[in-house]
Amino acid sequence: MSAAPLGVEATRAAILAGSTSAEANLRECLARIEALNPKLKAFHCIAAQASLARAKELDARWKSGAEPGALHGVPVALKSNLCASGHETNCGSRLLAGWQAPYTARAVERLLEAGAILVGMTHMDEFGFGSSGENSAFATPRNPHDPERTAGGSSSGSAVAVASGMVPLALGSDTGGSVRQPAALCGIAGFKPSYGRIPRHGLVAFGSSLDCISPFARSVGDLECAMEVLSGHDACDATSIEEPPLLRIAGDGGLEGWRIGVPRECFEAGLDAELRAALEAALRRLEQLGAQCVEVSLPHLGHAIATYYIIACAEASSNLARFDGVRYGVRHAAGSSLAAMMSATRERGFGTEVKRRVLLGTFVLSAGYHEAWYQRAQRVRALIARDFEQAFEHCEVLVTPTTPTAAFRIGERSSDPLAMYLSDVLTVPANLAGIPALSVDCGRARGLPVGLQILGPVRADARVLRAGRAFERSGA
Repeated sequence: MSAAPLGVEATRAAILAGSTSAEANLRECLARIEALNPKLKAFHCIAAQASLARAKELDARWKSGAEPGALHGVPVALKSNLCASGHETNCGSRLLAGWQAPYTARAVERLLEAGAILVGMTHMDEFGFGSSGENSAFATPRNPHDPERTAGGSSSGSAVAVASGMVPLALGSDTGGSVRQPAALCGIAGFKPSYGRIPRHGLVAFGSSLDCISPFARSVGDLECAMEVLSGHDACDATSIEEPPLLRIAGDGGLEGWRIGVPRECFEAGLDAELRAALEAALRRLEQLGAQCVEVSLPHLGHAIATYYIIACAEASSNLARFDGVRYGVRHAAGSSLAAMMSATRERGFGTEVKRRVLLGTFVLSAGYHEAWYQRAQRVRALIARDFEQAFEHCEVLVTPTTPTAAFRIGERSSDPLAMYLSDVLTVPANLAGIPALSVDCGRARGLPVGLQILGPVRADARVLRAGRAFERSGA
């Protein structure tokens, strides 16, 4: 088993150079999964035989002279709310235990077309509802830096799979920070693109106006490789942006002449002292790259959490109505009526957090409350988006902490939903505004990873990734 697993770019390069093969590299990954997964609980199912057959096929094609794809031989893991034919898409819920999708998500198809190898499906908070992985019906992923601490959520398993070196690339979904937050807590890179930059076709919906399929990797350069494959318009997704695939901006130097916006609201009271020190050191690194840090304001940021949970729960309530025991997943018979069967199925199939959010979402959409809650939240969402637009008039990108604290202990916040929701206080604004946001590792607080969040205007995904790449390489 390799002590230093290769990243995305290095894996492809090594295979094409002949220093390894897709099969040999995959066996290294499977060996790491076998050794680490029982403790870290990243994967709920591993397609060892199918992935080995795929690796052998890729090796044979390469030897025959076929043109290699952009991700030739790269092992990939998927969050369990992404459809992949022949694999279990259970969304971390008892209600979908054992369910296999009849088709493959467009983003996953693009990975496979580029030569990637699907290794398995990862654990997650049920239907994406959570910030710690503890809301899964099956297992709670563990932080590789301290297995007694959370890996973040809801894309917990995918983050752990990458951070521990089980795979070099994994997909998650980011509705309010579900990729950036675990990336920060696990010390890796996670990128939420502009809304619609990666097609959502084949992603089990949580909040349809917020959801973004998003990649994890151990470097920003590897994220750029993934985005070149994943991005691009898809006719099957009405919200997909009509733009070609995202190509990286050339240049490996500094950020001379860039203005970096620092929102004062994100650095006010509430940040852990050591985390604040790591962030201040990160700002100094940006200045050493030639950038000028300027203070900006996002005046409506304090309303983001409340706004997000009203809108997200309303959309979740509507999206989860399809899970009724009639068409998908497990069915629990009760009484003699259709209503009784549906009630029993949802009562036994859904976990506590899912029920809490469905009830809240149903309430804010109900007659007499729709205007007071849901429509008002949508108006505040527009104000938050406008705040970002005005801030970007003064700078190329914004930087904030990704999370207000480092990884907390498993069980520490499970009895306090509000404290858990506040874990996402710095990440939800990007989803509300639909802008790209990247989390990169920027240091340690109490020995645990700290994430720096870089945000850009809508569709400025390449700019955000370039800034992250420059920052990351300045610390190499």
